[in-house]
Amino acid sequence: MSLGDERGYGGESGSRTEEGFGGSGQTRTRLPGNGDTDVYGGARRPVRNSRSLITVVGVVVLLIAAIAFANQGGAGGEDDPSGGGGKGAAGAPTAATGVKPVTEKDGAIPSGYAKDEQGAQSAASNYAVALGSDGMFNQARRHDIVKAVADASTLNKLQSGFDADYSTAFLAQIGLSADGTAPAGSTFVNRTLPAGTKVLNFAGETAAVDVWCMGLFGLTGEKSTKPVTSGWFTVSVKLKWNGSDWKILETGQKTGPTPVTGDNPVSGSDEIADAVKEFGGFTYAR
Repeated sequence: MSLGDERGYGGESGSRTEEGFGGSGQTRTRLPGNGDTDVYGGARRPVRNSRSLITVVGVVVLLIAAIAFANQGGAGGEDDPSGGGGKGAAGAPTAATGVKPVTEKDGAIPSGYAKDEQGAQSAASNYAVALGSDGMFNQARRHDIVKAVADASTLNKLQSGFDADYSTAFLAQIGLSADGTAPAGSTFVNRTLPAGTKVLNFAGETAAVDVWCMGLFGLTGEKSTKPVTSGWFTVSVKLKWNGSDWKILETGQKTGPTPVTGDNPVSGSDEIADAVKEFGGFTYAR
């Protein structure tokens, strides 16, 4: 029923999941001039025949045409509300989609999404971020978050469900105090990072959207028995149009799809703690 139901929150042990650039350079070597040089006048420019000139002009024309096509085509300019994605972008299925960012907020959570499939996807993405944040571990902040994203018809049900998930016993199990704070010398990390969305059903007034996410969860600190780990999961969100915005009717979660773990060296606890403090989370997804 809630995100917590599927993460192991409340009834299960452990965290959300128990799973856990490079560059290249080229050196250009400039060779010295050949014998066709003038000691006083510098290098003499070779005569270019008409065929090479036509070739160069042709390449320039093709380059200009390519740039013009890119600016008008599937990339989606600033004035293109579709963002160049969606169903019309068959040639670029992994391109980012979504209407322009909303300008309204309900507390710290973006609101006022468009009444279309892209608006529903944006709403689902941002609601997944909010419901998968560290704010959910503090009762007062949790109630504000759920109130901001839930439809009035299911608000009480969602609130009671999340309160049960984030019980005092569960908080103690993962090393947090009753108000969701970490022990002295530790930093609690809980972030949800959307990687993509998929519309399962759209009926104008209701929508069902899956949000594929990567998450960070755990405690930093030398004495932590719950080190920060990453995991992949899919958040399922059922939405209802309340007359002015999309709001949540129901949420769920399942593990994966999970890519192969890379060969990056694991960072130390202090480095992770510093990163969490220095890199603020996003307030708007998609």
